[in-house]
Amino acid sequence: MKCVQLGKTGPQTSAFGLGCMGMSGMYGPSDRTESLATLQAAVDAGITLLDTGDFYGMGHNEMLIGEVLREVPRDKVQLSVKFGAQRDPSGGWIGFDGRPAAVKTSLAYTLTRLGVDYIDIYRPARLDPDVPIEDTVGAIADMVKAGYVRHVGLSEVGSETIRRAAAVHPIVDLQIEYSLMSRGIEEEILPTVRELGIGITAYGVLSRGLLSGSRVGGDGDFRTTGPRFQGENLERNTALAKALQQVAETNGMTASQAAIAWVVAQGSDIVPLIGARKRHQLAESLKAQDFALSSDDLARIEAAVPKGSAAGGRYAEAQLAHLDSEKRRTG
Repeated sequence: MKCVQLGKTGPQTSAFGLGCMGMSGMYGPSDRTESLATLQAAVDAGITLLDTGDFYGMGHNEMLIGEVLREVPRDKVQLSVKFGAQRDPSGGWIGFDGRPAAVKTSLAYTLTRLGVDYIDIYRPARLDPDVPIEDTVGAIADMVKAGYVRHVGLSEVGSETIRRAAAVHPIVDLQIEYSLMSRGIEEEILPTVRELGIGITAYGVLSRGLLSGSRVGGDGDFRTTGPRFQGENLERNTALAKALQQVAETNGMTASQAAIAWVVAQGSDIVPLIGARKRHQLAESLKAQDFALSSDDLARIEAAVPKGSAAGGRYAEAQLAHLDSEKRRTG
């Protein structure tokens, strides 16, 4: 596994990270034994960056990762943790809390669930509209000084917020959705982070399974309500995925591998987060690192899935309205 530096001030991490959300119910029921085996397989394969959120399964995801960490030397992994999303007992989303006191309380619980003394990268999952980003980042900076956090990250925020945050404390990376079907960051956000020396950890590189032909449905699978998985939108997006598959096959790749390799080709400052929750998915995705796409390959892939061709927004309109990263932007 190749290693890269995460931003100009960040740690050395594996070129691919593991996004662990799907192991805690967001895509429907998951198998605990298989999840633990997949986490261990990722570490064995050289993945050092593990991404989670304290609201994934209401702490379940952190405790799951904590089990694996008991058998892994702490300095062999970097833990990237998002915080702040508020949920009720039914699992509903009820807002975001970025107040300094909430930052420090959330961190205390996270350290306990993971069973560690520090978090490598700590980040608000969203921008709290009622709390200046300077206050939220300042609270994380306090935790850096105290030794409980090593680096500060951001998630799903726009250029202005990124600049304001970076003025308070160095930011190592921005976590944001980026894929063939979600390219909104290219106009403004990507140039901003590159100007400031901030890396990108890209989630949703397979467009939540659209590009890999993942089966959608079942209890707890949030994709069933996503605009891109509805009616005619789904038909149009499935056609794009099939076009990608045809191009991928000519290169001896699967559609998943082509989609991941495309993200990798966009720059060494971009680390794709592989959202595998089963070992065979992880193994398939990791093979993407074996392919170096030529300019002709990239052109054919982009012809199969042209920029802006995805039908439907990446979130429902009500959710997009609350995303700082989507201000003055659509899709």
